[in-house]
Amino acid sequence: MDVLGGNHRHEAPWKRMSKEELDNQYSPSRWVVRLGAEEAMRTYSQIGSEVTKRAQATGRSLLDVPYGEGEGEKLDIYLPEAVSEAMPFLVFFHGGYWQSGSKDTSAFMVSPLTAQGVAVVIVAYDIAPKGTLDQMVDQVTQSIVFVQKRYPGNQGIYLCGHSAGAQLAAMMLLANWIKHGVTPNLKGFFLLSGVYDLEPIMHTSENAPLLPTLEDAQRNSPLWQLETAPTQPADPACRILVTVGQHDSPEFCRQSREFHQTLCRGGWKASFAELHDVDHFEILWNLTQEDYVLTQIILKTIFQQS
Repeated sequence: MDVLGGNHRHEAPWKRMSKEELDNQYSPSRWVVRLGAEEAMRTYSQIGSEVTKRAQATGRSLLDVPYGEGEGEKLDIYLPEAVSEAMPFLVFFHGGYWQSGSKDTSAFMVSPLTAQGVAVVIVAYDIAPKGTLDQMVDQVTQSIVFVQKRYPGNQGIYLCGHSAGAQLAAMMLLANWIKHGVTPNLKGFFLLSGVYDLEPIMHTSENAPLLPTLEDAQRNSPLWQLETAPTQPADPACRILVTVGQHDSPEFCRQSREFHQTLCRGGWKASFAELHDVDHFEILWNLTQEDYVLTQIILKTIFQQS
């Protein structure tokens, strides 16, 4: 019997935790090792703002492009110097527990990727309390459809999400593209320090602006969805990298490992990496560096697939 399948959720370690311990486990800033929690958040925001301003200053960007009719349904496109119909695209979804964060401070990976010929798209979505989890998933779906329709000759679309953004990206494994009239050329997923089972979040202070029911949480939990109704990969060659930082909390690490195991059991081409000596925020902000191990993995994956 597969001990991780079926009813393993009833034995999930988080169910034995107090609310205080759950709050601690699902508060990433409490687990940073080089900075204090508040300083880590300030540094994260400052780096994001600075790199985004530099990326916008290159003149090779299309900003606030509407992908839908809603006020918050905008994205930024950062182009390499050599623009072609056959560019690969990395589409990024920011984190912030579905209630903070912005595309305007999220262009961490733009410089090293565009330097190698990859176009980068940073997507905005309506965070809580304005947006619900269902609406956010729908907006992310719309943004991918938009990129595919605007660049139909693309050499591959790679989705990348951090923290809550990794949940949104992972939900695209379950998307019904037929009803959108286009099947995006999805070639890979890079999921960074994500949350894939939202049920524990319901029992933390982070839940207040979201207020999902158990049904809402399960419907928007890619881990739960893939366990209860396994979805076959539309493209068996599509690669999924599930990553977590060594200094993420034990619960973040557990969620990433379990999601990777669930993907492998379902026949997805998934791999797992715990990145040495980085925390929940450094795993993303280090993408500003071309020689960072994750930057190199992303580039290698894109150009091996191309």
